[in-house]
Amino acid sequence: MNVLVVGASRGIGLEFVRQYRADGATVTATARDDDAIARLVALGATAIRLDVLDATSASGLAWQIDGAAFDVAIVNAGVSGARGPSLAPAEDDFDRVMRTNVLGPMRVIPQVVEAMAPSGKVAVLSSLMGSIGARAAAGSTLYRASKAAVNSVMKDASLAFAQRATFVSLHPGWVRTDMGGAGADIDVETSVAGMKKVIAGISARDNGSFFNYDGKAIAW
Repeated sequence: MNVLVVGASRGIGLEFVRQYRADGATVTATARDDDAIARLVALGATAIRLDVLDATSASGLAWQIDGAAFDVAIVNAGVSGARGPSLAPAEDDFDRVMRTNVLGPMRVIPQVVEAMAPSGKVAVLSSLMGSIGARAAAGSTLYRASKAAVNSVMKDASLAFAQRATFVSLHPGWVRTDMGGAGADIDVETSVAGMKKVIAGISARDNGSFFNYDGKAIAW
């Protein structure tokens, strides 16, 4: 098994690296800073420095993964932004959240596709909060909008690159990480183990789908 994890500095991305390495997989992972790079190397991963917010850095990913033939790629980028129901976020907050959660995946997905093995699988980390059909309350409006947008990006990728890979969006659950907080429902180990099982079970017929970490389909 040959795996790529884009965005593995900490939390869910780092746990994907840890679990896939424990399975004996060959793992390539990206991170932004020296400390995160060191954590990845300590786990036995090949580490690539990447900042998806920097156009030059992002455009340099392709040559570093050229010919890798990944069986699985995880596109994991996410910041939460300001919480609350405000429909008028500060411009700086809007730029940071949308550039990280939407522009980042848009920049890297076309490069990742070129490095996938035949019948490879690309999982984009999204959130139940991006579902419009399942929404019953307001709050975290900017974050919700960014995850709805990245679901749209994934769907387009699933159509544009259907002959190259199977694409899905995944909701990791409400996870006890720096973003999710100490009061979240599940630990990161449970979340990632569940998502790995979902990824292992998907096939071409699931291309363009949206799943919970336990495998249940999520409404758009």
